Amino acid sequence: MELKNIVAINGKPGLFEIKAQSKGGIIVESLIDGKKTPVTATHNISALNEIAIYTYEEEIPLRIVFKAIAEKENSKEALNPKESGKVLTSYFREVLPNFDEERVYTSNIKKVLQWYNLLASKNFDFSSIKEVEEETTEE
Repeated sequence: MELKNIVAINGKPGLFEIKAQSKGGIIVESLIDGKKTPVTATHNISALNEIAIYTYEEEIPLRIVFKAIAEKENSKEALNPKESGKVLTSYFREVLPNFDEERVYTSNIKKVLQWYNLLASKNFDFSSIKEVEEETTEE
């Protein structure tokens, strides 16, 4: 399982792994229950590799945030996303000290922790995450 194949689908809980291309879109498998589902262009899909978190200087890719949480938690599950906003914010500050507190809401932190914990529960190899995404050159 690679992070570039993991997506979030708007309106559907959890994360999904892209399994195959289909005529009208893609086939994904839920990381929660393992059910396969077709996804068409009408669905709003976010690839985890493309998501970034605002800091005061720049946007930090979500994969780097996941890696930081994994290092802090020894690749085990992190804080429960149902904690209070104050607890979540203080935890996130430990992981990403300079995150922009005016643009990163508690709901964003909850989502990041939910996704991280789901990946951790599936024994995702956070050490395989690269700091810099390799550029694929097409000739």
